[in-house]
Order: sequence, then structure tokens, then C-alpha cells
Amino acid sequence: MSAKSVRGASRRELDQNKGDNSLKEELVKATSILATAAAALLACSVAAQAETTLTIATVNNPDMIVMQKHSSEFEAATGIKLKWLTLEENVLRQRVTTDIATKGGQFDIVTIGMFETPLWGKAHWLVPFDDLPAAYDLNDVLPTVRSALSYDGKLYSLPFYAESTMMFYRTDLFKAAGLTMPDKPTWDQVADFAAKLDDKTKGTYGVCIRGQPGWGENMGPVGLMGNVWGGQLFDMQWKPQFNSPAWKQAVSFYVNLVTKYGPPGAVGNGFNENLALMASGHCAMWVDATVAAGFLFDPKRSQVSDKVGFAQAPIESWNKGNGWLWAWALGIPTSSTHAQEAKQFIEWATSKDYIKMIGEKEGWVTAPPGTRISTYDNPAYQQAAPFAAPTLAAIEAADPVNTTKDPKPYIGITYATIPEMQAIGNFTGQQVAAALTGKETVSVALDTAAANAERTLKQAGYYK
Repeated sequence: MSAKSVRGASRRELDQNKGDNSLKEELVKATSILATAAAALLACSVAAQAETTLTIATVNNPDMIVMQKHSSEFEAATGIKLKWLTLEENVLRQRVTTDIATKGGQFDIVTIGMFETPLWGKAHWLVPFDDLPAAYDLNDVLPTVRSALSYDGKLYSLPFYAESTMMFYRTDLFKAAGLTMPDKPTWDQVADFAAKLDDKTKGTYGVCIRGQPGWGENMGPVGLMGNVWGGQLFDMQWKPQFNSPAWKQAVSFYVNLVTKYGPPGAVGNGFNENLALMASGHCAMWVDATVAAGFLFDPKRSQVSDKVGFAQAPIESWNKGNGWLWAWALGIPTSSTHAQEAKQFIEWATSKDYIKMIGEKEGWVTAPPGTRISTYDNPAYQQAAPFAAPTLAAIEAADPVNTTKDPKPYIGITYATIPEMQAIGNFTGQQVAAALTGKETVSVALDTAAANAERTLKQAGYYK
């Protein structure tokens, strides 16, 4: 090759090298720009999540207060802020129902139960939980509870705690009076015990039962009493049975029992008020939710933690339908604009890790009950909670289908899972409260309740 050819080749190689270097420089610049853009997008995403505030509507029950206390750990881990609206049970139901039915969008997370969840899931008012991570371990959730929070095979809320019904009683008072509580007492036996233990001069009331009107308040225990006296809410033609002989006997018994042996002003007492009375030593007996056991057996919160016994909820002429099945669960309205962040919180608050955290920080007796198999398999919980096995048995025995003496057309134990039930139950609860305070006779109150229910169902098209 001539010198001229070599010089020409060298110039071409030099030009090519310059081109390669320029390309490399451009690639480096482009990579740098993309990396900067990705970092900016990530920062924006984190910042956006950090600026997210979830508004949560919940009930003012002790377990929910504990959840609120520890929710700062979720905020610290995720940067998501939480805004709480904590309400009395009747008020919560009214506020949440109104908001979700009108798609008001006030709440990102709502505390609801086994009544609302399937109805609102069917109406497409709730976001389904159909993409739970494997770590959540959905199969660990009790099948009875999981099924009751589903519609058409899809979960529409996740359970924070679940419950049935239990008889709580003061073992020291029973011992002093020479009385023995049967494992499954009758209401007649309860009345006999109440007469012997009632001592209002010492501030001890023979029995405490919900009197506050509401389908989820006084209609809870009254509905159970209607069942065990052989009654039901509706017959197979959807005719209301509130004024049936069974219901009139049950409500007459309830009114007499609470009037004679209950605390003064019982018509104002719901779950929380009776819990406070029992925990401060003022109730010889209390029939209510199994979830109360964790509070009553906790020496930090109960003055009678070493003096509480428990038995199955009372029966009478019929031995089924004496315990309700309920869960306070967390759901997401479809009107929420923060559904993904809301799912994050709900998965955290209903997880095995949350239960473990509460057990270790608050004491295992305080751990949310009734939701997970692993809770009842945990030796620490078994040791701390003598009520664990009876609670689980009561929840698993509660049957929303096979409940009443005669056939019924509805699913539910103290309520029928129909949209009209909330209004019917609230009206009937008001009538029962009127009978309790003496404003109406039991017969008139229940006749009025039945007539109202029949009008409501007629307007809704139940009768052909």
C-alpha cells in the first residue's frame, strides 16, 4: 500500500473514531437524562403517596380505638396519612349508609359488617378484594367469616374482628350466693339468678342487656330472644312476625327482666355502656358480644378481670338462634379516589402481623378475635385468653340459615339480609324501647312494628 493510501485510511479511521466517540457521548447523555427522569418520576410517586390522606369512618368500640392508637406505625411505614371519624354505632351506620348510597365520597374506608357487605357488594358500592397478595394468607381467615363478607364468590370487605354472643357473669357473686351457672342457661334461669343477685343499694344490677334502640343495638339481644322463644322475623310469605305469640312472649320477658333487675336508664345503654358497667363491677350478668371478653379479662381495663366467668348465650323453648354472627370489617366505597392506598391500610390492619403486634404490645388478651385460624392456634393467645375456645365454638356454631323453629325465607340470625331491614329494624327497635320505658304496651308496640314492616315490604314489592 502506498503512503498516500495509508494516510487516506488513517484519516478515515480517525473520522470513524470521532463518530464513535460522538455516539458514545450522546448515549451517555441520553442515559443520564432517562435516569434523571426515572428518579424524578419515582420521587413524584413517593411524594404523591406521602401526600395521600385516607378518611376512615369507624365505630367507637375498644378494639377500633386500639387500631387507631397504633395506626401511626402504618403512617410511618408508608407515608400515607390517616384521618379518623370515630362514631357511636347507630350514628356510624346512618352516616356511612347515606354517603355510600349517594356516592358522596366522604370516606375512603368504612367500617361495616356482615349485613351491609353482601348487599353493598351486589349493588357495586364496594371495591372487591380480588387481588390480595399471597402474604395476606386469605385461607387463614375463618371460612364462616370469609363467606359472610362475600357476594357471588367475591370478598367485599376484610374482617377486623368477628364475634358471636356469650353470657358473662361474676363468679364471686355466684359463689357468695351459692349459685352455679350452667354451660347453656335458659332465660328463666337467668331471671332467677338476677332476682337473687340484684342489689341496687350496692350498685349491683342483676343483669345488663342492651336497651338503646337500633337494629344493631337492642334488636341484637331481642332478636335472639325472639328466636329461642320459637319465633322469627318473617314467615315464608315475608309476613312480619313481630306481633306473633312467640315474639310477644319474648319481648314481655325482656321488658320485665330489664325493668326489675337492670340498671336505671337501661334504654340508653348499648354495647359500650354495658361494657363499662360490667367492667366496673356493676353487672352480675351480661349477655352480649364475645368480643367483650378481651376487655373484661384485661386487668389494665377491667376491675373484675379475675372475677368473670362465661357460658353460652341463653336458650328457652328453642335451642338454636341464641347467638348472632357478626364481624366489624373494613371496606372501600367505589367513590374513593384512593382505593389502592386504602387496600394497603386494610390489608395491614387485618393481617396476621397486626394481630401479632397488638398481642406483643397490648397483651394477647387484647388481640382482635374471631377472624384468623392462626390466632386460635397461637399458644400465647390460648394462655392469655381462657375464652378463646368458647368464642371460636360460638362463632362456628352460629348459623345464619338454619336458625329458627319454623322455616324462614331470609339469611340472618337477628336480621334478614335484605335492603329494607335497616329501616325495619330501627323502627322496631324504637317500638321495643317504647315498651321498655312504659310509653306503650308490648302488644301495641309489636303490632305497630309489624304493621310498619308490612307496609315497607309491600312498597318494595315483596307481595304479589
